[in-house]
Amino acid sequence: MTKVNVSLPPEAEANVEAFIDEVDDRLSSSEDTCRVVTETLVDLHGDREAYDRWQAGEDVSAAERVRLQGYDPCNATLESEYYAEKDEERFPRSKYLQWLWRQFDATPMADNVAFALRFRAMLATHLFDSCGDNCRFFKGITFTYGHNISVGDNVVIHDDLHLDDRGRLTIGDRASISDNVHLYSHDHDVVDQTDVENFHTTVGDDARVTYDAMVRAGCRIGENAVVGARSVVQGDVPDHHIAAGIPAKSVKVKPGWEDVADPIDDKLTNRQAERRIDYDLPDDLDAFDEFERDRTPPAE
Repeated sequence: MTKVNVSLPPEAEANVEAFIDEVDDRLSSSEDTCRVVTETLVDLHGDREAYDRWQAGEDVSAAERVRLQGYDPCNATLESEYYAEKDEERFPRSKYLQWLWRQFDATPMADNVAFALRFRAMLATHLFDSCGDNCRFFKGITFTYGHNISVGDNVVIHDDLHLDDRGRLTIGDRASISDNVHLYSHDHDVVDQTDVENFHTTVGDDARVTYDAMVRAGCRIGENAVVGARSVVQGDVPDHHIAAGIPAKSVKVKPGWEDVADPIDDKLTNRQAERRIDYDLPDDLDAFDEFERDRTPPAE
């Protein structure tokens, strides 16, 4: 064991616990989510006095108005808001909770690990489709929506990584996702970039995806498997295997697991097609390509 228990001083611990419980209770109630997020961010950023002056109709500068209205997620837009296939019913609340997660990470308190891990774990129970117990989420994690993510118990997700749940993303019990990893669940057509396919991507129980790795949409990282640093996974990593490289290949079975692991196959099998998630677009969709590309192949 390489870690020790760390705790806050009693008074700080009591304040942290009370604050997290208060936000959790408000998010669990019928209270408007935008209001909860706004007031929480105003207080976390120490802007209550200026915010109350603005709400009372007193004069504030143009810059202050922009800053103060920015605490309200109803006044914000996210990239995923432009995705035509998003779940229009689930997206608004996910957007508001994402805004709280991201703006919390912009506060000094986001670096107080004993506080921040618990705050994010609480938010995850509201944002994700499901989130198990004793999970640790570090700073700088981004999502597409959040509501298409399922996380098991005792999961560790480290700093500055992206969890793409444009399709669906499942992370099993005790899995570990390292810094700067990208887990994808959507792909673009190579000819028509606006043509998007969504998939179900899975990281199995006890698996590790190590730093700077990328996992392509629709892949499965097997139970107790390891993805090496800076690897690009384009197929399934079998249970108990270690995969590394660009593109990643199975390089060995984890020591001690040889009797239960499948034999090493040099190339990972791509089963993406089996995990495709179909979706329907609205009949009245006003689609557009902001680049106005001509995708017609040249004549011979």
